Order: sequence, then structure tokens, then C-alpha cells
Amino acid sequence: MRTARSNHSLDRGMRFGALGGAVMTLAGALGFGLASPSLCFAQTEPEPSVNDYLPPSEPEVTRDEWRQRIEDARRRAKEASRERREHPELYKPVPEDPDLVATERLLRDDSLQRGDIVTTKKGMFVYQGRSGQPRRDQDFVPVNPKPVR
Repeated sequence: MRTARSNHSLDRGMRFGALGGAVMTLAGALGFGLASPSLCFAQTEPEPSVNDYLPPSEPEVTRDEWRQRIEDARRRAKEASRERREHPELYKPVPEDPDLVATERLLRDDSLQRGDIVTTKKGMFVYQGRSGQPRRDQDFVPVNPKPVR
């Protein structure tokens, strides 16, 4: 038969065993948390905020200011749309004159040298200008000038 003392020792041993098990479980959980940095919240990167995308000189816009900007943009878009409907002739593409385009291209051509021959719808021309000077229509002399009647 057990004595009261031995029963008391047994209960005390069980209590310490349960307490020791709880301490070991807690120590294991802490050790696992420290060993796994992905679960450690202190090391995670903060989520980006609106300020991360704004230039540093601009303060954050309030909600009312943002709504006002949107309303202003809508108003400008409606005005542009109305203007385009009321005056479509202003928005039609201007047909380019091919002769004018070719002449402008010749006058801007930096690779032309004195004596070069160019061909256009109006005939063949010899470039008589000098490098380093702006080109003029007079710098292009016809190769076979038409006789004057």
C-alpha cells in the first residue's frame, strides 16, 4: 500500500511532467519560429503605399483633390469632344503635296555635296551649293535646261 507521501510525490511528478511538457512545447514552437524566417513577422517587407509611387516632391493628394482632378479631366474631355464635333474641318488631316515633301527633303539632306545630281518630277538637277551653308532652291541647277521660247 502506498503512503500519503508516495501519492503526493506521484502527483507532484505528474504535475511537473505536464508542466515540463508544456515548457518543451513552447520552447519548440519558439525555436521553430526563429529557425523559419518566413514566419517571423519582424523581418517581412512592408507593403508598398501610395507614397512609394509618387515623386518625393509631391505631397499625397487628398480624396477631395483627387475627385476634383477627375472632374476637371472629364470636363476637358467633353469640351474637346464638343469642339471636334462642332469644327471637324480643323481636325481633318492636311494632304501633303509630294513635290513639296521631296523639295523639303532635298533642302535638309546633309549628305549632298557639290556636283551631286538629284532627280525630281521636274527633271535632273546638279547641286551647286557649298557644304556648311544653308541650301536654297537656287543651289540646284537643271542638267538640261529647257529652251526658252
